[in-house]
Amino acid sequence: MNKLTQRLALCGCLIGIALVFDSVAQPVRKPATFLLDATLLQASKQKIRQGDPAMTAARQALLTAADQVLTRPAHSVMEKSKTPPSGNKHDYMSVGPYWWPDTTKPNGLPYIRKDGQINPERSAIVDETYLKNLCDDVQTLALAYYYSDNETYARRAAERLRIWFLDPATKMNPNLNYGQAIPGITEGRGIGLIDSRGLANLTDAVQLLQGSKAWSKQDHRALQGWVQQFMDWMLTSPIGKDEEDEHNNHGTYYDVQTVAFALFLDNRALARQMLEQKTMKRIQTQLKPDGSQPHELARTLSWNYSIMNLKGFFTLAQLAETVGVDLWNYQTPDGKSIRKAYEWLVPYARQEKPWTFQQIKALHVEEFAPLQAVAGQKYGQSTAAARDTSVFALTHSLF
Repeated sequence: MNKLTQRLALCGCLIGIALVFDSVAQPVRKPATFLLDATLLQASKQKIRQGDPAMTAARQALLTAADQVLTRPAHSVMEKSKTPPSGNKHDYMSVGPYWWPDTTKPNGLPYIRKDGQINPERSAIVDETYLKNLCDDVQTLALAYYYSDNETYARRAAERLRIWFLDPATKMNPNLNYGQAIPGITEGRGIGLIDSRGLANLTDAVQLLQGSKAWSKQDHRALQGWVQQFMDWMLTSPIGKDEEDEHNNHGTYYDVQTVAFALFLDNRALARQMLEQKTMKRIQTQLKPDGSQPHELARTLSWNYSIMNLKGFFTLAQLAETVGVDLWNYQTPDGKSIRKAYEWLVPYARQEKPWTFQQIKALHVEEFAPLQAVAGQKYGQSTAAARDTSVFALTHSLF
């Protein structure tokens, strides 16, 4: 089973089982999450306590995954072999994935773009890989702690968080000034903020650690301080504002991060403002009335980016529930909506229609399954993914 299949299976397992719970009366602590569905988490834990066999199997699968995470070493931004232009390794650094040396130039500079083709040089700078793994691992550990009350998982998650964000010797500075650089062209770009999109999941997962002996109120306030600085940088810096102005998946995930950060900081007014003033406009500019996504369809990996962008909109719709905004059913004056964007993709995912847009790598229809499962709940559609209670799941994490 390859990594993609494993990830999709985990997404499926983390989605489907939460749909089988009944209403429960006995109290279980409801977490203060804003991306993971707190009601589903609470009800799932109650079912586990009641001995529900499917939920018990789901919990065991989650704990097995968390046990594997426990064996992985912790990393920091200080481990990269290259130093950012600032001269400070505390600054995050990455290079654009689709940029390659120009073979017609003696030194290869400036690099040229090959959309959809990843230059392996990117992996030589490890910050992006380590940050992505951190976000995934903290979510797994935090969920394992919530469902097991085992402090071992909370301690490891807290350790990872302190190393990356809080410890003076190892912490990342709260900016992405040097994200997705292009050799010979720029030291950093606005679209580098796509590297940090997993921080939305991470800040949400941290909510599950509250109450743990391993994650103190002081730790939580310190992380909130880091997130506040990072969000301020996103909202005010030239690089952050450049990303805010993007009209494709980059703009969508800019909103995902800012809304999630605002909720983590208990700034519900800012979260609502972003959704109403930014996200609703993106639905207008990024979608067509039939639900197609022209900016994503123009890419050489049109299927991948269409799925990715819709996952971003679904994530924003989940976040919006926290502040009473209904993006699931929102329509622009000319009828554009994320529901239509979902429905436009359905016949392709079911292979009822051939995908005729450019796709230079294999098209994996199974990548649609997490969207299908969530839509089955939100839109009341009788999808196989939503019905399959043999699939184990405990959350709605999409990316």
